[in-house]
Amino acid sequence: METVVNEDLATEVLELKRQKNAVILAHNYQIPEIQDIADYVGDSLGLSRQAAKADEDIIVFCGVHFMAETASIISPHKTVLIPDLDAGCSLADSITAGQLKEWKAQHPGAVVVSYVNTTAAVKAESDYCCTSSNAVGIVESIPEDKEILFLPDKFLGAYVEMMTGRDLNIWQGACHVHEKIGELNLAEKQKEHPDAEFLIHPECGCSTSCMMKSAMYFDCKDGHVHSTSGMLQRAKESDAEEFVVATETGILHRMRKDSPEKKFYAASEDSVCDYMKMITLENLRDALKFNQYEVKVPFELAERAKVPIDRMLQIG
Repeated sequence: METVVNEDLATEVLELKRQKNAVILAHNYQIPEIQDIADYVGDSLGLSRQAAKADEDIIVFCGVHFMAETASIISPHKTVLIPDLDAGCSLADSITAGQLKEWKAQHPGAVVVSYVNTTAAVKAESDYCCTSSNAVGIVESIPEDKEILFLPDKFLGAYVEMMTGRDLNIWQGACHVHEKIGELNLAEKQKEHPDAEFLIHPECGCSTSCMMKSAMYFDCKDGHVHSTSGMLQRAKESDAEEFVVATETGILHRMRKDSPEKKFYAASEDSVCDYMKMITLENLRDALKFNQYEVKVPFELAERAKVPIDRMLQIG
């Protein structure tokens, strides 16, 4: 019965999308039904690029609020909808524009690099935005004599420091899901799946220890630190037949679709972002049917926030 209901809902969503001339963008962490019906599924950088080149009148963002804000900034003349206004982000909430202004005042002349997982107001106070897939490249593009404030994720910041050899001033924020993965004993998972490759997101606390091959955590000779898009690519290209994936569990659905002959295990089945899971077929249908809920960044704020986002997209 549930399958029939979902099929009916999916059909209704697709028809509404056609009628409204809309495009559905979904993050890799969304529930399977949303990923399957979306026009594009990807990470933050890929989704930003899709928002920038969307021809449709309406962008429905199946993700969290800062992602819809970013789409509004990039495509100010489009209507950007999010199916649930309460779909927030613990990492984005870890720093405010006021806190960033105070931090900048303590470091005059410093270059501010903000992870895309931030509010529009924080982006407006930044020089560059970045995602986990291009953070290293962004930092490497900045002259070495420049002081850098990197925010808000402390684990991604530590990873970037290690990869670039640069000394960064790092804000001590974290994603509550990825932070908990860093507390796992991955050595136990390695015993369960001795032949598996480990794919680790740089927001995880264990990412830097893997780069250092620290015995405190596990012998990560088969460990690879990647953004979500990098994980997907690695899973497809690797000769390995099994993978342990250290990030939000939503990505496993796409991995299994892309490589059905391989086996994928979550580093922790509890690594679930409740905010990401707030988007459902029902509220996606309602978003299209009733044009709810629009996310619109005020013009002046959007103009300032667009500068670091454009730099992010140019550097790739």
